[in-house]
Amino acid sequence: MASIRIDFLGHASFRLESDGTVIYFDAWLDDNPVCTLKTADVKRADVVIATHGHIDHIGDSIQIAKQTGAMFVSNYEMCVVAEAVGGLTLGERSLPLNPGGTGTVKNVAITLVQAHHSLSLGIGGTPDGHYYRPDSAVCGVIMAFDNGLTVYDTSDTALFSDMQLIAQMYGPQIAIMPVGGKYGMDIKAGARAASFIRPDLVIPCHYDTFPDQRADIEQMQTMAEFLCPNTKVVKVLPGQSLTYQTSSYKVE
Repeated sequence: MASIRIDFLGHASFRLESDGTVIYFDAWLDDNPVCTLKTADVKRADVVIATHGHIDHIGDSIQIAKQTGAMFVSNYEMCVVAEAVGGLTLGERSLPLNPGGTGTVKNVAITLVQAHHSLSLGIGGTPDGHYYRPDSAVCGVIMAFDNGLTVYDTSDTALFSDMQLIAQMYGPQIAIMPVGGKYGMDIKAGARAASFIRPDLVIPCHYDTFPDQRADIEQMQTMAEFLCPNTKVVKVLPGQSLTYQTSSYKVE
């Protein structure tokens, strides 16, 4: 039976594993106040995905790809930066994509889709000394595994109606989305996004890390029950894992 394990590392950082392939997603570990895993402790990864250049998403992604030998996946410009500051050779140690593009690493096809969020690169060490500058594109990510399971991480985004089109195109069973407000969707927008996507499960993230981004997930669950009763909003705390097996799940 097809299955996937999703470890919530904290904030918007996740570790996913399905059929032996390990993915680190928006891995912000060392300075993340709700993450207990440190970059130095990551010994294995096959894929590292970074959705955009804000430090709470690019975070430690380049270093994890460098130390584990994982393929770094992001937009083209971010992959250029990964080569410049991390030695991840473009096209060999990194897979550059842009919205609408798909690439395959091991048993997972990775597609970048649109998201609506601000653009900037929050990483030091770039050759020209710039710290903040446009980073090309903030992207949501579709991860379609060979076993038939598909995960859609919206990344940081506002609510937008084409989430319905993304859902129709890729049919994700699991959606991961920010609901802390201020820098992205709040719980009201998240519940509506759930009704657009209609996966089996929604995993909220990007909330309660900081005092100005609080979210009442129980209230979001109530909203979603009205808008999309066949979708379950599942609260997973930092350090917990969710295992999904074809229409069933458990949180540990």
